Amino acid sequence: MHIPTLKYQSQSVSKLYFIAAMALFAGQILFGIGLGLQYVIGDLFFPYIPFNVARMVHTNLLIVWLLFGFMGAAYYMVPEEAETELHSPLLAKVLFWVFLVAGALTIVGYLTVPYAKLAELTGNALLETMGREFLEQPLPTKVGIVIVALGFLFNISMTVLKGRKTAISMVLLMGLWGLALMFLFSFVNPNNLVRDKMYWWFVVHLWVEGTWELILGALLAYVLVKTTGVDREVIDKWLYVIIAFALMSGILGTGHHFYFIGLPGYWHWIGSIFSAMEPIPFFMMTVFAFNMVQRRRREHPNQAAVLWAVGTSVLGFLGAGLWGFIHTLSAVNYYTHGTQITAAHGHLAFYGAYVLVVITLISYAMPTLRGRIANSAKAQNVEMWSFWIMTIGMAVMVLALTGAGILQVWLQRMPTTGAMGFMATQDQLNFFYWTRIAGGVIFLIGQFTYFSSFFIGGEPVREGSVSNGLVGVRAA
Repeated sequence: MHIPTLKYQSQSVSKLYFIAAMALFAGQILFGIGLGLQYVIGDLFFPYIPFNVARMVHTNLLIVWLLFGFMGAAYYMVPEEAETELHSPLLAKVLFWVFLVAGALTIVGYLTVPYAKLAELTGNALLETMGREFLEQPLPTKVGIVIVALGFLFNISMTVLKGRKTAISMVLLMGLWGLALMFLFSFVNPNNLVRDKMYWWFVVHLWVEGTWELILGALLAYVLVKTTGVDREVIDKWLYVIIAFALMSGILGTGHHFYFIGLPGYWHWIGSIFSAMEPIPFFMMTVFAFNMVQRRRREHPNQAAVLWAVGTSVLGFLGAGLWGFIHTLSAVNYYTHGTQITAAHGHLAFYGAYVLVVITLISYAMPTLRGRIANSAKAQNVEMWSFWIMTIGMAVMVLALTGAGILQVWLQRMPTTGAMGFMATQDQLNFFYWTRIAGGVIFLIGQFTYFSSFFIGGEPVREGSVSNGLVGVRAA
């Protein structure tokens, strides 16, 4: 069926990826609330879903749905940026089903087969890659991820090569190729524990504080180009400066993970100095977003997407920048590493930087994929309320985890004599853990509020008729 709001028909393949991403996002949050409950009700779901399995599913769902979101965003953006149809829509659809089925089977494996048995059944003895946090996937799944990534990158790269080359598409390609190349270190699992952790951080850190930041910058720049009408040249200059700072601080900032794992002591200085610089690109991103919205030459009818874009920049700075900075110096990290402060930073950083930017793209793209420029004013109002509800829920969770982490450091880490044991300390944190659960429930309500906005009809908002009733946009 012809969709008149799409410039290129092949952009429609992104809809599959966006729907899958949102479904997996819901699963991630449900498992997250279950994990929160297991902190205070230790035998909840045991032995059917023990804590270690639930956590594995929670974190793996996060990674997989964000990858679906990135791929969907690329399939939507690149044809428009390149001014040509996607190289192979069929390949995009085939890879979607391969990735979805592989991901689903992996999650089923986690939930139904003991992890050691799963390793035995999936050939881990051939190449030992399992048992590492966030990279728990069985060998066939990792191989499948590489195949899907290579097929996806071939498709996107060929599309860019045959069409117009823009700063946004080139930065996006750099980020996506970097993501795929860094993932190859997940196959490197040395017997030496120091080298093992070093290579592990090459994947984990150089994804979220390296290549993913390029993807974030490109997605945010694309939406701001489309919704503000600001000259592309202005946005391109901002984008170049932001990614230069992100790469410089992010690559050497890997050192803040090398403090106490057996590597040379000079990493204390390198990690501290360059990690302290990592908030700079996120702060620049915040200034960039507000500056572009204030200088806008048009009132785009999709004001919900503008709110998500501005929210990405602000909450990305708070989570990845400010909450990262508070415990990134080696002298501080000595006490805080692995406490609930780390969890607070991780939750807010992922939400602010990556969850929100994927939702920004979906918010902008999904109406056009459904045959309209923007949703109705009522649907956009519901969508904006979902942003505020999810953000409030995340704030409650992060503040609770921060409080828990500070108390944990005070009771367990700092005393030189009479330090409280780990489990005894956990008993003192129950108030914060219950508060965290409340925040998770609020977040879940916000998430399903967002989902409900897709089912609200009404007359689409049109260019030049932006309703003053839309909440939360005028403040931007």
